[in-house]
Amino acid sequence: MCMSQKHSIFNLAVVVAALGYFVDIYDLLLFGIIRVPSLEALGLSPADVKTSGEQILQWQMWGLLIGGIVSGVIGDKRGRLSVLFGSIILYSLANIANGFVETVEQYKWIRFIAGLGLAGELGAGITLVAEIVPKAKRGVATSLVAGIGLTGAVLAYFMKELFDWRTCYFIGGGLGILLLLLRISVFESGLYNQVKTQKVARGNFLSFFTNADRFKRYLLGILIGLPTWFVIGVLVTFSNDFAKEFGITEKIDPGKAIMFAYAAISLGDILIGLISQQLQSRKKALFIFYAITILFMVAYFTMLWEGTATQLYWICAGLGFGTGFWAIFVTMGAEQFGTNLRATAATTIPNMVRGMLAIFILPLFKWLERFPSLGYVDAGIYTGIIIMAITLLAAALTRETFHKDLDYLEE
Repeated sequence: MCMSQKHSIFNLAVVVAALGYFVDIYDLLLFGIIRVPSLEALGLSPADVKTSGEQILQWQMWGLLIGGIVSGVIGDKRGRLSVLFGSIILYSLANIANGFVETVEQYKWIRFIAGLGLAGELGAGITLVAEIVPKAKRGVATSLVAGIGLTGAVLAYFMKELFDWRTCYFIGGGLGILLLLLRISVFESGLYNQVKTQKVARGNFLSFFTNADRFKRYLLGILIGLPTWFVIGVLVTFSNDFAKEFGITEKIDPGKAIMFAYAAISLGDILIGLISQQLQSRKKALFIFYAITILFMVAYFTMLWEGTATQLYWICAGLGFGTGFWAIFVTMGAEQFGTNLRATAATTIPNMVRGMLAIFILPLFKWLERFPSLGYVDAGIYTGIIIMAITLLAAALTRETFHKDLDYLEE
């Protein structure tokens, strides 16, 4: 790879990774944004819109969980670019197919397939960028990838305002195919090219569980990201249902809440990279953003009673800004492991967090909701407390990776 590309933050790989994540986020969040109008168009009642929406979201998250493992292994065995090409083809075709669904069952399966494809985009992109950008600039580069990419949710919202929900899916698929053409110009990671010539095991997912230290690093890498999908997957996506409980009489558009949250997340993701750079620490920057997240969680559950739609949207923006640590969290996952396992770690860790929405966060929330003494809002409060307690402990136990050299292997 040429030196100019290797030492510049704004090289082609960074730009293409950012655009790839932009399309990824557009497609990933599109269901949450058009959940209500699309399910209403299929003839569902308001009660069924809520329950079927939760089920479809869980199927998408299961796809992300499984796809993350498959994509990560391929990224270490066959190269970072193989994932970037394969994932975008799969989720682009799935989103085009999504524009033709006629039943909830079809919706579930196609969102599951889309999830399989969407799983590989971020981890492979962050791994590639982390390996070609000097360590002193790594955090800023990966934050730019996430910060630019996350604005894809804003585009998804405005497309929903301008077009029919089926057209929105067609647009997402078309954007992916256009990006595929741009991706042809990107080079493979030099560190990966060195490793693939060596006789060393690459992409062995089970190796995360066969060594105590490696398992600890992997588990902590997942747990530090839990608040992101509690905020987005519960508080923001189902903000219309919380609004009813809070006594907000105005109609709440969950798509608009997601747009506000993700516009703020993109700002947070860029800012946290700069703060991390200034503090020379990933962990210190992470704790600052945890504090902001907690502050707006408290505001969500205390200030919105008999409130307004405007207040809710802005608090969702504050929650989004606080959870704008996604880039640093994924970067830390990549930095925790050697080159022969790095793509597997960087791809599976964020998708394990996304999958936690289906296997831990939503089930915990629904379980707590069934307690007669709690109900919908209190279930949200207790779920938030449990998740933040787990996350803060995990972050305290996680190793600092700011100055870590990535040119090493896992034995």
